[in-house]
Amino acid sequence: MKNMKNLMKQAQQLQAKMARMQEEMGQKTIEASASGGMIKVVANGKQEIVSVHIEKEVVDPEDVEMLQDLILAAVNEALVQSQKMVSDEMSKLTGGMSIPGLM
Repeated sequence: MKNMKNLMKQAQQLQAKMARMQEEMGQKTIEASASGGMIKVVANGKQEIVSVHIEKEVVDPEDVEMLQDLILAAVNEALVQSQKMVSDEMSKLTGGMSIPGLM
């Protein structure tokens, strides 16, 4: 019975730490770019895109598809980096232990 209480207490502490980490991740951002920095995308740790910056020199009305591809590449890279940032923080929190359903 004592072991069960300790286990429950540890689970509650982990849950509180995870909630705090998730809140912190919403404040942390990463930036990804495409076309040598002509397109920049910023994402936060909640995998939300918070800003997109496009230099006017990369906008070609005759080649909209290229611009779309560059934006897509930058957005995807920002999301990948954001997921890695969260994964790294989660690993620190759990001591590298993989817990199903957390990520």
